[in-house]
Amino acid sequence: MTDETLTYASYLRIDELLELQQPLSSPVEHDETLFIIIHQVYELWFKQQLHEGDRLVRLLHSDDRSAACDTLKRMLTILKTMVKQIDVLETMSPVSFQSFRKFLSSSSGFQSAQFREFEFLLGHKRESPLHNYPEDSPERAVLEDRLNRPSLWNAFCSWLRLRGIDVPDAPIDDTGPSPTEPSPELQKQLVMIYHERPAERSVCELLVDLDEGIQEWRYRHVKMVERTIGNMMGTGGSSGAKYLQATLFKPLFPDLWQIRSEL
Repeated sequence: MTDETLTYASYLRIDELLELQQPLSSPVEHDETLFIIIHQVYELWFKQQLHEGDRLVRLLHSDDRSAACDTLKRMLTILKTMVKQIDVLETMSPVSFQSFRKFLSSSSGFQSAQFREFEFLLGHKRESPLHNYPEDSPERAVLEDRLNRPSLWNAFCSWLRLRGIDVPDAPIDDTGPSPTEPSPELQKQLVMIYHERPAERSVCELLVDLDEGIQEWRYRHVKMVERTIGNMMGTGGSSGAKYLQATLFKPLFPDLWQIRSEL
């Protein structure tokens, strides 16, 4: 395709994009199209968050604080948009959702590989989500790779050391398949940063904003599920709202929360 033939529609591949919404209900239920579009848009935002998050890790390793802050602010703005999308989904009544829910069969948002990858990038690592994907599947390979790569928190702690902060080895080197663990030694340095290092403190606060935003998204997701299906079993065999409730109020960056009472 030459520049002369490039159009808005061809550049964005609009024709293909608009063919991706294929309701399964028969006759087609009106709200199934909304349901599909909302979740497809979520997958696009997850893709962008991974794109930005990987850039953020690189920027921290290169000590580009200004660009890192800009990237964090963009991720936060995207996250706010993701939360607001729940408002649109909640315009669908429980009765309307039930009208096509049976056609979803074994599919479930619980199976979103990109969201799991985003969790791993942020440091919420564990091996249990891998069991949702066959061992030879592309999704499993991507998640296994991400599970054993340094998280955003590892990169942040490495950046602090680059800036001359006496960071212990564990928060930098612990890149295995387990969630971020709090470090009392690191917390002492973080308290110092909040009192004496405003440049580094500003990055800390943006990470707190990101953590709080993820928790807000989880909370809104739980309440949306509760108002739609109550305590019913989720699609795909998940436990629905019960499982989602168990994910609430678990910080991604526990050290940044635990120091609050010492500031």
